[in-house]
Amino acid sequence: MVGVSYRTGKRWRNGRQASGGHPGAAPVTVVPGSLPPGRFLSVEERIRIADLLGEGASLRVIAAELGRSPSTISREVRRNADPVNGRYRPHAAQACADARRPRPRPRRLAVNVELHSLVQDWLQLKWSPEQITVMLGEQFPDRVQMRVSHETIYQALYVQGRGELRREVAAALRTGRACRKPRHQAQTRQPRYAAPMVMISERPAEADDRAVPGHWEGDLIIGKNQASQIATLVERTTRYVLLVHLPADRTAATVCDALTATVATLPAHLRRSLTWDQGNEMALHQQFSLATDMPVYFCDPHSPWQRGSNENTNGLLRQYFPKGTDLSVHTRDHLAAVAAELNGRPRKTLGWQTPAQRLTKLLSTTT
Repeated sequence: MVGVSYRTGKRWRNGRQASGGHPGAAPVTVVPGSLPPGRFLSVEERIRIADLLGEGASLRVIAAELGRSPSTISREVRRNADPVNGRYRPHAAQACADARRPRPRPRRLAVNVELHSLVQDWLQLKWSPEQITVMLGEQFPDRVQMRVSHETIYQALYVQGRGELRREVAAALRTGRACRKPRHQAQTRQPRYAAPMVMISERPAEADDRAVPGHWEGDLIIGKNQASQIATLVERTTRYVLLVHLPADRTAATVCDALTATVATLPAHLRRSLTWDQGNEMALHQQFSLATDMPVYFCDPHSPWQRGSNENTNGLLRQYFPKGTDLSVHTRDHLAAVAAELNGRPRKTLGWQTPAQRLTKLLSTTT
């Protein structure tokens, strides 16, 4: 039954003595209750269930004594009781549970011919696995055996050796791939910039609590066809906005020069740090820091909330620079006028003061 020879079975049962160059071995034994107690019922728990059932205890009383859910006890008794007389025998129940545990189980697409054929036909119509899953639920609301998850369909296509779906059907997927594409390969990821990045986790604590002005967040807003751009800078404490004119392009050299010229207009105590995402436009961040004495910190990948003030401000700016429009038509003077209008707008987060008022107040307090 387990696929070993008779001699091997005897050695497992009886053990073996050390002889020659072979070390001895103790008999193979099953240790009761060796499985994690939080997940599976142990043989001791099953013995206790049988004892309490013999005493006439209810399932809820048994569950409370064992520290388990009543549904767990109910399911255990229903699954593993003797189908003939309905008696619950703990060791037989343990054997039944052990027999059900081995993997892999036969997959539904491998044993259900009707489901297999229908999924394959829909794949050839270039339906996605998720669409197929939803439509199976719509067409067969009362037939559980005609349901399958989209992950099962992907595995039937991608995992070699199963063969539930023909390999050529994978060409019907939108990606056209016959295997999974790894998404996370941090160990093989190439450095984005020549100069090493300083991550946001190393940013001073004073920037996080917004108590000290001079810590800025920056980003680009992009225009129609990815062909135009405006750089935005937002001061974290006061939400004061600066807009940087980038009429030609957003190469690293252009962005570095424009940001350097803009930041140079600020007093030294308002140039404490700049936080940016990991866009290619900041490849010359080290050159920018040397020119302005302003360190640059980078957000983690796919974490825009780490620049929350800047993201919120970019949303407000879309009222002036709608998506899908050419941003290169806006002059430097127009950008300054828009920034002045935003800085003169009362903000709830500032207690209905304007960013300009809050900045002036902080500067006077610092002075």
